[in-house]
Amino acid sequence: MKKPVDPRAHSRVVMEGLTQAPARAMLRAVGFTEADFGKPQIGVASTWGNVTPCNMHIAELAREACAGVDSGGGKGVLFNTITVSDGISMGTPGMRYSLVSREIIADSIEAVAGAAGFDGFVAIGGCDKNMPGCAMAMARLNRPAVFVYGGTIRPGTKRRDIVSVFEAVGARAAGTLSEAGLLEIERTAIPGPGSCGGMYTANTMASAIEALGLSLPGSSAQEAVGEDKRADCRRAGEAVVRMVREGLKPRDILSRRAFENAITVVIALGGSTNAVLHLLAIAHDAGVRLTLDDFTRVGRRVPVLADLRPSGRYLMSELVEIGGIQPLMRMLLEADLLHGDCLTVTGRTLRENLENVPMYMSGQEIVRPLSAPLKKDSHLVILYGNLAPEGAVAKISGREGERFRGTARVFEGEERATSAILAGRVRAGDVVVIRQEGPRGGPGMREMLSPTSAIFGRGLGADVALITDGRFSGGSHGFVVGHIAPEAAVGGPIGLVRSGDAIVIDAVKRELRIELSAAELRRRRKAWKPARPYATGGALAKYAQLVSSASRGAVTVPIQARRRDS
Repeated sequence: MKKPVDPRAHSRVVMEGLTQAPARAMLRAVGFTEADFGKPQIGVASTWGNVTPCNMHIAELAREACAGVDSGGGKGVLFNTITVSDGISMGTPGMRYSLVSREIIADSIEAVAGAAGFDGFVAIGGCDKNMPGCAMAMARLNRPAVFVYGGTIRPGTKRRDIVSVFEAVGARAAGTLSEAGLLEIERTAIPGPGSCGGMYTANTMASAIEALGLSLPGSSAQEAVGEDKRADCRRAGEAVVRMVREGLKPRDILSRRAFENAITVVIALGGSTNAVLHLLAIAHDAGVRLTLDDFTRVGRRVPVLADLRPSGRYLMSELVEIGGIQPLMRMLLEADLLHGDCLTVTGRTLRENLENVPMYMSGQEIVRPLSAPLKKDSHLVILYGNLAPEGAVAKISGREGERFRGTARVFEGEERATSAILAGRVRAGDVVVIRQEGPRGGPGMREMLSPTSAIFGRGLGADVALITDGRFSGGSHGFVVGHIAPEAAVGGPIGLVRSGDAIVIDAVKRELRIELSAAELRRRRKAWKPARPYATGGALAKYAQLVSSASRGAVTVPIQARRRDS
């Protein structure tokens, strides 16, 4: 017989009894009525901020979620956490804070929900790092919770998006675009609220979190502006109250098979390499063993089906118009590529959620049939070799080829590489090597959208490769390899590369290597010295002290635990 569920197990400790009169007094001041003290207390974690279009509308969505909690019989309590903008900080020192913010967001939601004694919570995110940060907090706290995606942005003029602007910078440097043309693209690419419009990291992670079962069906494929998204928030509030009463928790949902479902959906959508980093981190906080090799194992049988930017033609808003990712998931389920028995926040299984979902209309070209995929197996390729003993992550769509051999052009940091590319000092046949950008060395593992966009803007997308111990924006494309581990800052082989060395990237053999003998690498290692730390105080220094390898998701762990794993 199932043990009865106490829907107020956490809030009772804060609100009931003689000693908690001071707590009740303070809550009355923020609007609690007598009846509110007897309801399940549901936090609503808002990532609102006017620092980015991705999150500028989330305050309104959070109020809708609170209304849903209240109509479902709970008491909604709104609180905020932070967000930073990758698109705005990209290519600057500020981008070092991006991945760090994922940990701050997870920590802050955990801290507020734990201190307030919430019985459950809704988390609403709309930019690259606040989504996995929210999911990590859900996994850690293991209290009934639903994630809501803030929604995708509408297209700009001529179907432009933020990557159009980054690539226009390279075109301007190459002289193929006028100053007036660049300004016109800058002014028309971002029309309003919502996350970046291709299958970049935000839309990738929203889809992955829905596939994990942590969002209501359809949440990941909605525009930021509109009644569909507001209704999604209200339903999420109601759903958490139900979950509290039924005792349904995130770790009941976050099984190993659920993570395999998320990997499958990310691959079918042609999603961002950041999904590897973030799914590893969410699994870590959920207590689920997930490794880089699981992406290879799952990827061998899952095709790329969605023709979405950056490698493809279409925007997320256009996928929304034909039904979003639910028909795709049903297609994958019917092909036995998803685990239909996985539980979701609806209280039903994935198979039950997809049972009555209509398939895509005939004639649409955005999602290919399984019989005619864009690529027969995963575009997310895990590479090993003498340059990446712990692994690296490549995004190989098939358009850029499957093997590249070139001459290393080494840069200590992103800014130097971007300047060289824009100045025309990088040429066909080069492998741009950007190091000291890993989790510890950056610190913060900056995304290399500026240099990759500059490469394409200068017309070198098919002729130049780029490898880094940093990572890539979901908007990056081309022959790129990131997450190289161990990173340069801890003595990884990428720190031993010299300009002029021959480097081979082989997606078929899943190999990343430098054409040097083991003896030469040992000789260089003896002469290697660590670079001076970028930060010696504050959040960046704390992060650098605690962060683990990219091959483990760049999670922050106690120093002693990190040393045992090193």
